[in-house]
This record gives sequence, C-alpha cells and structure tokens, in this order.
Amino acid sequence: MEVPEVPEVPVARSGRRRRGRTTLLIAAAAVLGVVAGSCTGYLIQADREPTKLPSLSQPTLAQAKGPAPDPLSASQDRRVKTDGDLRKLLLKKPSGAKAADWASGDGWMTLAEMAETYDKPAGAFSDLVAEEFRRAADTGWQVGGTYNVEIRLAQYRQEEELQASDLADSENYYEDSESGTKSWPVPGSDNGMVYVHTKPDTKPGYLPQYNATAVAWRGDIVMKIFVWDTRPIPKAKIMDLAERQVKKL
Repeated sequence: MEVPEVPEVPVARSGRRRRGRTTLLIAAAAVLGVVAGSCTGYLIQADREPTKLPSLSQPTLAQAKGPAPDPLSASQDRRVKTDGDLRKLLLKKPSGAKAADWASGDGWMTLAEMAETYDKPAGAFSDLVAEEFRRAADTGWQVGGTYNVEIRLAQYRQEEELQASDLADSENYYEDSESGTKSWPVPGSDNGMVYVHTKPDTKPGYLPQYNATAVAWRGDIVMKIFVWDTRPIPKAKIMDLAERQVKKL
C-alpha cells in the first residue's frame, strides 16, 4: 500500500514584529494629547498671579561669644606628630645595644632604599609610586652577636585610596601564610598583630635564622617590626616592641 505524501508545512521565520497601522494611530493620539495638555496648563498658569519668590539674602548668624578655643596639642592632634619628623616616632635604641651596620645613618629611607628591601626592586619601585609612597623612617640595633631588631614606619599620601590599611592587610596575609607561624593581636591596638615564625631559614654554610614580625597601621602610617636571631624568638620580645611602638603612633 502506497503511503500518501504529507505536504510540507513551511516554518515561519522568527523576526522583528512590524508596527501596524493601529499602533501608529495610538502613538499619534498620544502626541496630540500631550500637546493639548501642555497648552491647557499654560493657559491656566497664565491667568494666575505670579508667585513671590523668597529673598536670596539669609539672616546673619550670631557670632558665638567667648574666647577662641586653643589649638589642639600634639597629644590630641595626630597630624602634629605624623606631619613632623617621622623619626621621632621610632623607638629609641636600648642601652647596651649597638646601632646596626645595615641601618641608614640619618634614619630616613628613600623610595629607592625602600624598593631594595623587596625581592624584585624594579617592580617594587613602580608599586610604591602607584601606592603614593610619601616617606619612610627606619631604625635598628643589635644585641650580642646574633640578635637584631629593625623598625620601619612607612607613610603614604592617601590622596586616591586608603593605602595604609590595604598594605597592612597585605603584610598580615604574607606573614600569616608562612608555615609554622603563630600569631597574636597586639593589646591596645585595633589592628596590630605579631607573628612568630617557628621554622628557621636555613642556608648551607650559615647558622639557622629565626624570625618574628609585627604589623600595624594608624592613619597614613604602616608600622613593621622585624626581629631575627639564631635561636627561637620568644613571643614576649616581639610583643613588647610592638606594644611600645604602637603607643608612639
């Protein structure tokens, strides 16, 4: 039995729907309605009395009586301290310690010197410029033949972004990511942290080196403290330095 052929049904193509005559008529009516409404509103407004505008002058505010307040002292206004000599905010070398050979003579760190403290100085230099680096102060000392301390305060202009807090967060992430690290918050600080790295750095021909660090920021200044020795560094030593340095900021 022969099966009859089924006529092929054309499939309608999808496409943009054309706007018909009815739509055009509705659009024309809407335009005429807007024009008529505008004319009516204009005629009604023309028959009204003009609304009186308020006076542009304002009453003079009375001057407060009494003497002018005294300017804030350095202990109350942080900018008095942080815009001055940044080196004065660093902890002093303790008695019995000797100045470190690697510390800069005048206590200042230039942009180039700051970049040299990173593994890739050229890239660090560009990053510091982009991060609105302003200046840095640095100090350090040595006790005995192996125990060393370095304290660094880096200040940023912060005209575009709050760089100090962001950079402190980056430092915290880096310090906490190392294996064998113990960390504690610094008492009296909202964001200070100390890190004791229990695994020493080892290199053939050298004694093992243990490290501890502290990170904090306040305003536009990032504080970082480095302590290293050939023996494990107690938490109490790095914590004492961090607490005293934070109080000076």
